[in-house]
Amino acid sequence: MPHLSTELLVHLIDGYGYWAVALIVAVESTGIPFPGETVLVLSASYAGRTHHLSIAWIIAAAAAGAIVGDNAGFMAGRAGGFRLMRRYGRVLRLDERRLRLGIWLFRRYGGVVVFLGRFVAVLRAWAAILAGTNRMPWPHFLVANAAGGIVWATAIGLGAYYSGEEAGRLTGAVGWVFLAVAVAGVVAAIAFVKKHERRLEDEAERALPGPLDELK
Repeated sequence: MPHLSTELLVHLIDGYGYWAVALIVAVESTGIPFPGETVLVLSASYAGRTHHLSIAWIIAAAAAGAIVGDNAGFMAGRAGGFRLMRRYGRVLRLDERRLRLGIWLFRRYGGVVVFLGRFVAVLRAWAAILAGTNRMPWPHFLVANAAGGIVWATAIGLGAYYSGEEAGRLTGAVGWVFLAVAVAGVVAAIAFVKKHERRLEDEAERALPGPLDELK
């Protein structure tokens, strides 16, 4: 992650306010490792301590940054990620049947991944790109993405506003819990798919017939 000290982040918040919050959250959401959640916590704590900023506008800025950044990541995944997987997927042992299975799974469960991914550090930066790469329908992505961004910004923002500096430690602890649960969930999901791979691939073939490149 690019090193942005707490002092620098506070300086940016003090100088640029809501724009700094929106921009840093948006950059993280495109897939670039940036301290999006940290700037939300710091700006909300700053607002609660100084009342120089409105917590409502901080939440709105963070939610807007999350939605805009995630949509940029989604479009990048849809435009370039899918082509890369088609060209180099064989290196990862991803043949056409497995690629089709990934697309089918994202069409069924992608909304949950995108929504919950907003609360997990690693997924927060990559869920949108994965959704785009796996051709998740954009309207479904947009709904899950907007819901996740708004709930995340509201929960973290209000928590930091009312609890101040304690929010940073609490958010960090909760983040680790979410990450552990997410890792366990991913491991369980991979094990399930691996065990039932052929049956799931057949279901994906029936649900999504035709050439992969023509899937919308």
